[in-house]
Amino acid sequence: MNDPAKDESVWTYLKSRGVSRRDFMKFCAATAATLALPSPFIVRIAEALDRKQRPSVVWLEFQDCAGNTEAMLRASKPTIEQLVLDVISLDYHETIMVPAGKQAEKSLADVVKNKKGKYIAIVEGSIPLKDGGVYCCVGGRSAIDIAREVCGNAFVTLAVGSCAAWGGIPSANPNPTGAVGVKEAVPGITVVNLPGCPENVENITATIVHYLTFGTLPPLDSRNRPYFAHGKRIHDNCERRAHYDAGQFVREWGDEGHRRGWCLYEMGCKGPEAYLNCPSIKYNEGTSWPVQGGHGCIACAADNNWDKMSPFYKRLPNVPGFGVEATADKIGVRLAVATAAGIATHGIIRATKAKKGRREENTEQKRTTEAQQGGIDHDKDSD
Repeated sequence: MNDPAKDESVWTYLKSRGVSRRDFMKFCAATAATLALPSPFIVRIAEALDRKQRPSVVWLEFQDCAGNTEAMLRASKPTIEQLVLDVISLDYHETIMVPAGKQAEKSLADVVKNKKGKYIAIVEGSIPLKDGGVYCCVGGRSAIDIAREVCGNAFVTLAVGSCAAWGGIPSANPNPTGAVGVKEAVPGITVVNLPGCPENVENITATIVHYLTFGTLPPLDSRNRPYFAHGKRIHDNCERRAHYDAGQFVREWGDEGHRRGWCLYEMGCKGPEAYLNCPSIKYNEGTSWPVQGGHGCIACAADNNWDKMSPFYKRLPNVPGFGVEATADKIGVRLAVATAAGIATHGIIRATKAKKGRREENTEQKRTTEAQQGGIDHDKDSD
């Protein structure tokens, strides 16, 4: 806990570990892109990290599958090593930390005691409230008890993944354990919700770097989600959107439309009701994401998606305020008719123009001939 390196700036510490300035600027550029900031902010991010110390972070796991931890372990921009050793000071994470048992719990207690109001708490997993919270206990303490103490003393809590943000799978009907998200479990604290199953680790890093750069949390929507990650619908950024607009839908797994990359809406894709930046930052080192891989979006970042968006392999249910499902069957027919009509009209216009052109050409040739003949007669008369 008395590591002098924690008092160094992020860049100073990176440099001491052999990170080149070029790689450091690449990280700043990638972060700016994730935050949807223009290129001039790359320098500002670099300057901020050159001044700011690595923030102390504690990572709690409650009712979860460790999916967000697994995603973090596969981070590439930066790598997990760079993230937990260089960008932040990860002082507690029961899955990857060296200490165990009482030593591990002491590490957490020391941060809460010595850095009150200065550390970042990251929560993965939902928090059960039923029966006094007995359905999730760590080190002999209930999740709700730990969350109240740790999150209550942090300057901000990042609810990472859908379970931590709103309850996730454990809170699906009938919710036997009374699972809820962090904000509902510990009201009154500052929470940034980063839902997703799992959330992309780049969004987590970008949220932290935004705070280090600007001294404030990124702008949040009504659900406490950062706009840079959750401000646009997946449907609007999807590479298959053009096929939706053209009425080209996959009707059966493996059919021609599926092989050609057509829209997956008819196969249950919930992209029109999902808000996340999956199409732009993707997963697996930015190589792909579910829809690109041929599977529809299940709106994992949407509140109560397990109840509202299921069954996942059928078209969107009747979501209030969202009526695209009512016209999906008709759009292809309308566009096909419109296209056919357009082609026919285009053909008629071309044929009409061609006939008109030939008539005009014949008339012009006739006039030219007559004029030439008239000119000759005048010449003869003058002679």
